[in-house]
Amino acid sequence: MTAEELPGAAVPAPPPGTVVTGHYDQGPGYRVSRPQGSASWLFTWTVDGLGLLRQGTARIRARPGELVVLAPGVPHHYAIAPGARRWRFWWTHCQARPGWAPWLRPCAVGDGVFAVRAPDGTHARIEAAFGRLLADSRWTGDGAPPAAVPGEASAQASVAVAHGSAARELALCALEEAVLLATAGAHRASAGPDARDGRVRRAEEVMAADPGAPHTVDSLAARVALSPSRFAHLFTRETGVPPMRALREARLRHAARLLESTGLTVGRVAAASGFPSPFHFNRVFRERYGVPPGAYRSGERL
Repeated sequence: MTAEELPGAAVPAPPPGTVVTGHYDQGPGYRVSRPQGSASWLFTWTVDGLGLLRQGTARIRARPGELVVLAPGVPHHYAIAPGARRWRFWWTHCQARPGWAPWLRPCAVGDGVFAVRAPDGTHARIEAAFGRLLADSRWTGDGAPPAAVPGEASAQASVAVAHGSAARELALCALEEAVLLATAGAHRASAGPDARDGRVRRAEEVMAADPGAPHTVDSLAARVALSPSRFAHLFTRETGVPPMRALREARLRHAARLLESTGLTVGRVAAASGFPSPFHFNRVFRERYGVPPGAYRSGERL
């Protein structure tokens, strides 16, 4: 058996349902072997050095700024990569939330392994999310959750187990942030190339990010460094609809999501979605979805 086949003593994984998080800074000789796989998912985020993970027939070299995820139920082994001086990484064992599946799917490399290099600008925030994950796992439910310890990530090893449903949910929320930030670029790439003008895509992103803002043709044009007339012409040519009609659609989609997931009044939903008049909001919402906002919230959708 070669060095890259990662021999080593079998190490049991945490039982399903628990959230266990740690930060390790390991040197040569570190290795873990689970011939039966794990009952939980394993998320790793490499900060420094080089790790080597194998699950089934898939092999991944984990480099700084890379998230590697191992699904349960498949034999796996991982270690510091041969020749590397260290492997400093965060790890979490837990049950993945169902909503993470679409984010991870574009990162699949086979045999239940998902790997992605996070966009460069997200690395510090992802590491901070893992720091909060570790701190939140220690919350007893009394008072405020403990703050992340800035120097803890420099320690050789630090591990916490989330006890209680509140601590587990907070920990999973921090992990969810890390997974979303790391996989966002891969998810966009999986949708295929977008041949539209980049300035039009940027304007659409601005609308979607804050549909309730007081956007105008002038303000959107300024965000993409075009004159208002040139922007309006380019946007309409590329998308098939004028900018303000696209904005209204973005606002209506935002309002529908608020109605589905919050208890805000219809008036507050209207205001938060950029409709200053509840009467106008009711009219255009009904035109778009076939029912008034209150009926939509009650499930009376066409």
